[in-house]
Amino acid sequence: MGGFIMSKVVMITGAAQGIGAEIADHLSKNGFDVAIADLEPQASKAKEVIAKIEENGQKAIFVPVDVTDQTDVASAIDTVAKELNGFDVMVNNAGIAKVDKFEDIDPKDLELSFKVNVFGVAYGIQAAAKKFKELSIHGKIINASSIAGMRAFPVWATYSATKAAVSSLTQAAANEFAPDHITVNAYAPGVVGTTGMWDEIDKKMSEINGKPIGQNKKDFISTIPLGRTVKPNDIANIVDFLASSAADFITGQTYAVDGGGLL
Repeated sequence: MGGFIMSKVVMITGAAQGIGAEIADHLSKNGFDVAIADLEPQASKAKEVIAKIEENGQKAIFVPVDVTDQTDVASAIDTVAKELNGFDVMVNNAGIAKVDKFEDIDPKDLELSFKVNVFGVAYGIQAAAKKFKELSIHGKIINASSIAGMRAFPVWATYSATKAAVSSLTQAAANEFAPDHITVNAYAPGVVGTTGMWDEIDKKMSEINGKPIGQNKKDFISTIPLGRTVKPNDIANIVDFLASSAADFITGQTYAVDGGGLL
């Protein structure tokens, strides 16, 4: 007779919609109970994600959190570990993308971008590592970077800078927490075709180079060897891998998911 296998627990920030929701769905299919961590106003959207996870046979909860608040992030992780009876993987997925010509960058946008994309990841790493140590768990931390953090793009200056910082935080944390067998890695998507970000990029690029609306998007896609933009499923697949035991000996890495666009 086989023994009962306890589900692993993952907390995913920014998981009430989009890429985070896709990651939640994938991980629940692989035996994870899931904490959907997002801003309080996203609670209604989170219900739809939770329903999917429960259909997959796993537990799910919504945990309100502001990733720019260090205390709030730590408290959220405490709640997850208590309510789901464990804590094994942290996915720092929450982020924002501001598209602007360099001379038009607004100080408030710059500050908010760093607070969410950099401070939020740093706080998530801190709190997750502390909880893993407390529970004596060889946990995994997975952060959202971007190909823009590997090669900066025009009109993406702020976003590119924040995502480059995420990759650096990932490397530093991987080094520091390796003795505790806590791995820290990151995924770096190319442009996701299903989000409205492309429309903003196309508009701003058109203002710079005078190309008609839509042409910059076509030009960008033509540079991708595999011939299309990224789908949320592509990103969820790499997170699946990094959250699994197959990635136990991998740490400090940032994986581009971009169809070869950086080649």
